[in-house]
Amino acid sequence: MKPKILITRAIFPEVVERLQAHAEVEANQDDILFDPAEMARRLADKDGVLVVASRIDAVALGQATRLRVVSNMAVGYNNLDIEAMTRAHILATNTPDVLNETTADLGWVLMMAAARRITESEHWLRAGHWKQWGYELFAGTDIYGATLGIVGMGRIGQAIARRARGFGMRVIYHNRSQVSPEIERELNAEFVDKTTLMKQADHVMLVVPYSAATHHIIGAAELALMKPSATLTNIARGGIVDETALIAALREHRIAAAGLDVFEGEPKFNPAFLELSNVVLTPHIGSASLPTRRAMAHLAVDNLLAGLGLGPQAGNPPNPINPEVLGASRG
Repeated sequence: MKPKILITRAIFPEVVERLQAHAEVEANQDDILFDPAEMARRLADKDGVLVVASRIDAVALGQATRLRVVSNMAVGYNNLDIEAMTRAHILATNTPDVLNETTADLGWVLMMAAARRITESEHWLRAGHWKQWGYELFAGTDIYGATLGIVGMGRIGQAIARRARGFGMRVIYHNRSQVSPEIERELNAEFVDKTTLMKQADHVMLVVPYSAATHHIIGAAELALMKPSATLTNIARGGIVDETALIAALREHRIAAAGLDVFEGEPKFNPAFLELSNVVLTPHIGSASLPTRRAMAHLAVDNLLAGLGLGPQAGNPPNPINPEVLGASRG
């Protein structure tokens, strides 16, 4: 008998077809947002789930006695209750690496747009205010030759640092642990403590994973260390930054600008951001190129099928989050 799989949100039709070759698939192509109770009902008879921009918590797992694999179509997994899954011997997987370059591109887009006041100047132009040139008209800050401070030097952080070489930037970084000397030489990057980074960087880029330890690691104290001409870009997770403190810093021009792709409680976000002209806002589109999203979806399928013992990688999923459950049976 084929295993039963739930796909939680709309996805590429070819991904649905690929799974249908191996399993009975309930595909949410109408893109309905399931609340925890509905998610629990849908998972009750499923062996696997392909998670697309959805939360799988202890409530959702409550009735899922058959569930063996939760395959998350994302690199971050703060939307999954990993502890609950591990206790229940449910394998969780994610999709790292395939989105590194696309997400790094978006980080640079936001940083450059914030530094050069692109959103602010475009809105001003569209409103019909452009009557003449002025020497200070939307003058921003430079990228070339500036100091880039990267908080988080994982795969995406390293991709961001590689791009900085073409802009003649000095790269400093802060990370949970220092990367190897070989990587530092390749990236021409210098390890510093967080205080030094916040003080010296002309542009701060956040690329750390979200956890209890990284919640609000950028707050009022850290923002107070930044140069008035500096920018802050967040492509990590919303909870990394204390948004109330950031809004105050932007409103009072204690930092020059910010570029934000992620927010606490998204898709809801603090409406005070909309009142600010010196912030560039995007709706969590870091990995949003069609080739990358397809690669993420197919890697999620690889993980799901392998976790269920199907396909060429049966029993050996490429990206386990909790590999200690591999080989363990539920019960």
